[in-house]
Amino acid sequence: MKALVYTDRNECAIQDRPIPTIQSPTDAIVKMQHTTISGTDLHILSGDLPVVEPGRVLGHEGIGTIASLGSAVSERDLYMGDQVLISCITSCGVCAACRRSLTSHCHSGGGWALGCVIDGTQAEYVRIPHAASSLHRLPTNIDARACVAFSAALPTGYECGTLHANVQPGDRVAIVGAGAVGLSALLTARLYTPSLIVVIDLDETRLAHAKRLGADEVINPVRSDAMERLDELSGEHGFDSAIEAVGRPQTFELCQRLVGPGGSIANIGVHGQRAEIVLDRMWDHNINIKTGLVDTVTIPTLLKLYQSRKIDPSKLFTHQYRFSDIVEAYHSFQHPAKDGMLKVEIQF
Repeated sequence: MKALVYTDRNECAIQDRPIPTIQSPTDAIVKMQHTTISGTDLHILSGDLPVVEPGRVLGHEGIGTIASLGSAVSERDLYMGDQVLISCITSCGVCAACRRSLTSHCHSGGGWALGCVIDGTQAEYVRIPHAASSLHRLPTNIDARACVAFSAALPTGYECGTLHANVQPGDRVAIVGAGAVGLSALLTARLYTPSLIVVIDLDETRLAHAKRLGADEVINPVRSDAMERLDELSGEHGFDSAIEAVGRPQTFELCQRLVGPGGSIANIGVHGQRAEIVLDRMWDHNINIKTGLVDTVTIPTLLKLYQSRKIDPSKLFTHQYRFSDIVEAYHSFQHPAKDGMLKVEIQF
């Protein structure tokens, strides 16, 4: 089979690899139909995640059909030929962490494994451990291509952004970063009817996407009046929720500058450098700071919201590539402003 392999810092290539086989009775082999590239994949290429070694097949998102099943996977869970959504987090569903819905910390070889410590989804076939609790059967009347966003981007924006930031009706929300995950936080935050959502980014094209997806106001921080305008929008008490969706020290520090007393900071971004917590300024402001990997426990909820037309993941996709052109897609995704790129769909 063909697979996209991380070969060295800032380098990847399509290579021939053996089709994966069942290694455990709880495994499934999925024949891929659609995948995508995430900002985390770019962090891997940049060397920010040394746990990912050269030779690893990249990718942790996708849609496919079940090609083979381990003997322990019950037919009440999955059938051969089922079209399934692959969670970016694999989980056994029964260990102490999984029982607390902390599937990202699954004790049975789960968590974020795909494209990290085991081969991932940017290949013609992928092995999925703990298939019964890591795959979601898709209904037949659904746009499978759009559902790729439910593998990681939308549950990350929802769980690590909207929920961790405790967005409530009438709140003022600031989202720093208008990539696919930041805009997923925007889409899901709107479900809670905040009075104001402000999206902050350096890229004018991404700010235009944010406006299209429902941001009340967008701000480029290089504007001479940016901070003055943010202070005006936040009102006397600051923002109730500040969501960091970039992974840079400056953006995390900006969230601390924006959040008001009693507010919440939710960190989504993958940080490759230390970021300062200005505790001397925040200790008496009753600020909640929450970090964490996505657990993807909200995937069933998000699929229901899609079916009831409360949320539309297709709005996040701007470009489509064949898998044979995935290296080109990576090069474009590293410079998204050039082509107005937000999220790409890779079709096999």
